[in-house]
Amino acid sequence: MRIGIFGDAHDHLDHVVQAVNLFNAIGCEMVLFAGDFVSPIIVPKLRRLECGFVGCFGDNEGNRLGIEGGMRVVGDVAAPPIGVRVKDGTRILLMHILCQDQELLEGADVIVSAHTHRPTIVKDKRGRLFINPGETSGWTYRKPSVAVLETAPLSAEIIPLTPQFLSLDQIRPQTV
Repeated sequence: MRIGIFGDAHDHLDHVVQAVNLFNAIGCEMVLFAGDFVSPIIVPKLRRLECGFVGCFGDNEGNRLGIEGGMRVVGDVAAPPIGVRVKDGTRILLMHILCQDQELLEGADVIVSAHTHRPTIVKDKRGRLFINPGETSGWTYRKPSVAVLETAPLSAEIIPLTPQFLSLDQIRPQTV
C-alpha cells in the first residue's frame, strides 16, 4: 500500500497543492498529515485528494475548531497520538512531536512525526520505520518535502517538492 505523508504545512498553499498533486499522481491510497495545518485556509486544497486522509493536530494550530469543521469532508483529524491500521495490517502511529514513551511506540510498525521540519527516515533494531517528512511549507529550511511509505515491503522515501508539482499535467502521463 502506498501512503503519502506530510506535515508542517504552516499555511503554505502552493506547497500543499504540490503535495496533493504528487500524492494523487503517484496513486497514494491514503495520506497522513503529521500536524501544523495552522489555519483552515489549507482545507480547500486538501479536498482535492483522491484518497483517504488521517491527520493530527500540531503545536501551532491557530483555529482547531475551523480546521475540524472543514476537514469533515476530507477525512479524519484529531489530537495526537493517533493509531492507524491500514488494510494490509501495517500499524502506524501518527503524532506531531515524537514521543519517547516506549509503551506507546511498542505496537507500531511505522512511527510518523513532524515538528522538527527536518526530513528523516530511520529503521530501528526492531525493524520499525520512524518517518519525519520534513516541512511541507519550506518556511524554515527552504527545502519543502513530503514522504511516501510503501507498506509491502516496508520502505519509505523523502521527496522534495518542486514547482513541477503545481500542475498535474506535468506529472501525470499524457494519453493521446
